[in-house]
Amino acid sequence: MTESTPVPHRTLNDGTTLPELGLGTYQLRGTAGAESIAAGIRSGYRLLDTAYNYENEGAVGAGIVASGISRDELRVTSKLPGRYHRRDQAVKAVEESLYRAGLDHFDLYLIHWPNPKQDTYVEAWQTLIELRERGLLRSIGVSNFLPEHLTRLTEETGVTPSVNQIEIHPWFPQDEDIAWNHEHGIAVEAWSPVGRNSQLQQEPVVTKIAEELGRSPVQVILRWHLTRGTIPLPKSADLTRQRENLALYDFELTQEQLGRIATLAREDGRLKGQDPAVYEEF
Repeated sequence: MTESTPVPHRTLNDGTTLPELGLGTYQLRGTAGAESIAAGIRSGYRLLDTAYNYENEGAVGAGIVASGISRDELRVTSKLPGRYHRRDQAVKAVEESLYRAGLDHFDLYLIHWPNPKQDTYVEAWQTLIELRERGLLRSIGVSNFLPEHLTRLTEETGVTPSVNQIEIHPWFPQDEDIAWNHEHGIAVEAWSPVGRNSQLQQEPVVTKIAEELGRSPVQVILRWHLTRGTIPLPKSADLTRQRENLALYDFELTQEQLGRIATLAREDGRLKGQDPAVYEEF
């Protein structure tokens, strides 16, 4: 895949579009982070994923400017933190995020976690609907929401999220939740798609398939995501790795290889044990 080859887009349930592969920006901060983000954009990434709590929306905005790529070509995502679910707080948080990034709108904005004990995610969702009507947000969705949370949003507001970003990787494939979201017209993004500093990439199943295909273990895992219809958001500050992570469109995984990867699933493969049914984000 060359730098000029575009990543295919998918149409969401609200008519907007997203590339089917994005650049995660977690921990990409300051000048070095902005330079890495700019390099990623120049390499071909058009979907950028950040969050209020990543404390790098400014670096993302600076990277966009430094890249030389038109803002209209990009899809920029940020996320609302759990401490700002109340309406007035949410409005200010979104406005502040835009100021930080130097943008006049986000292409996609997500509620970061449902925080079920706090139980204000419906109020947060209604606020995002209002902010979309104001033009500050083009598309709205959620992150780490379970089917019961999503059902409640739709029933109480009449608006179904366009995207649900959840933890997905071969140790934690989330087959049932992916199927449920897709059946309800919700696109699924994958955070920590290659295991985030774990030993997943060294799994013998993955390294063997990579050897068979003449690819890297990371490329095998990312191709696995695309084959399953999820949108992976790999993070890398290294230009060579960024380009490698985009080079996924000239090979495929066989059903037999997919079956072998499926054997890696663990009973609870969450990397940090963050169960959305009980986890509370500040």
